Amino acid sequence: MKPSTPEMTARDAARDLARRLKTAGHEALFAGGCVRDRLLGHEPKDYDIATSAVPSEVMALFPGSNEVGAHFGVVIAKYGGHHVEIATFRTDGSYRDGRRPETVTFSTPEEDAQRRDFTINGLFENPETGEVIDFVGGMADLKAGIIRAIGDPTARFNEDGLRLLRAVRFASRLEFRIEAETLASLKDRASLLDRISPERIRDEFSKILTCPLRRSGIGLLVDTDLIRHFLPEVLPMIGCDQPPEWHPEGDVYTHTLIMLDMLAEDAPLELCLAVLLHDIAKPPCRTIDEDSGRIRFNGHDTMGAEMAEAILRRLRYPNHTIAAVVPMVARHMQFMNVQKMRVAKLKRFMAEPTFDMEMELHRVDCGSSNGFTDNYEFLQAKEVEFAAEPLIPAPLVTGKDLIQLGLQPGPRFKEILENLQTEQLEGRISDRDSALLYLSQLKVLTNQSPPC
Repeated sequence: MKPSTPEMTARDAARDLARRLKTAGHEALFAGGCVRDRLLGHEPKDYDIATSAVPSEVMALFPGSNEVGAHFGVVIAKYGGHHVEIATFRTDGSYRDGRRPETVTFSTPEEDAQRRDFTINGLFENPETGEVIDFVGGMADLKAGIIRAIGDPTARFNEDGLRLLRAVRFASRLEFRIEAETLASLKDRASLLDRISPERIRDEFSKILTCPLRRSGIGLLVDTDLIRHFLPEVLPMIGCDQPPEWHPEGDVYTHTLIMLDMLAEDAPLELCLAVLLHDIAKPPCRTIDEDSGRIRFNGHDTMGAEMAEAILRRLRYPNHTIAAVVPMVARHMQFMNVQKMRVAKLKRFMAEPTFDMEMELHRVDCGSSNGFTDNYEFLQAKEVEFAAEPLIPAPLVTGKDLIQLGLQPGPRFKEILENLQTEQLEGRISDRDSALLYLSQLKVLTNQSPPC
């Protein structure tokens, strides 16, 4: 086999593997998303090969490959710094679990195309000539901008309910419309998502939410009622009106969609989730003031953080994602007070690891509603002002120092050290000697009450 090189492209690596298969007497074609993306003018991130070779033959040709699904005829070959999926042409049996076929039969390219989800994903390509082989009308649908199930859409969705979300993802990502019969079946079979594992839903939903056209994706999830089956908390946001003087754009749902639309195309998942969920508790917190008649959402940030954590855990998001999103939801209302914060509190606020994403959340929060930029610009100026040194400098005194000074370890330690840090952040203490003098003035080595 030709030695691999770090400079080899994914297409070159896949073409080399396909050549080796053909030299050994097997048919080998590029398949699925890589063909679709190339035809749309996008550089595919990876390539899949469909072949007449059975897994044992593939393994013999490419020693060291991983047999990830021998029952389904799937092998992962590592070559040229790339991982290429090589799958045997097959026909699937029944799907009793709504995810995997009970049996598979190795078959032909034409039969293999019929088992795939949508016509635009059912195309093959000759790796050498670039000729597209189309058994399902995918070329016409690509040109027309249509997402259409192959064959009977209800049968395709019954085979794997995750295809419901995949249809939405492709439609929003590619700006395609879902063909009428496919769309009708999608709405009719929405409850199939109840059978899908949270992890699979999470992964597909994350792709929709991080797509540049995420507003369209969320809107389509709502319009098809798919969202009811994994994130129903979004639905009460629709029609939840807000004070027009602060939110002339409309209800909570419209406000959230506009925010999603304002994010950068490559916005990180954590930020996208925080934007989607930042006002998730407004509907249950909504009240009307008896005296003024004003709409209020008191406590929606605190309740929203609790709801966000419950949602993210239900969808099995990893702990590091939850740890980033929940504080952003909890803190998003604090931006209105930043100009009133003492320097120490402001520096601690800005030192949070999610602060850059919170700034972006605040920008789109205001930009989608009242348009106020005062607090955002204030914080930008403070970032410049504080840039010369760390926001949270190294402590001048540690717990070990307190013990050496005669203080017994206990709950007072944290309070004393935080008080010292506040003095340091405010600029009133700048060196260790000053810190020790401050301690002596507070008489912390006696039994008096700790500083407040």
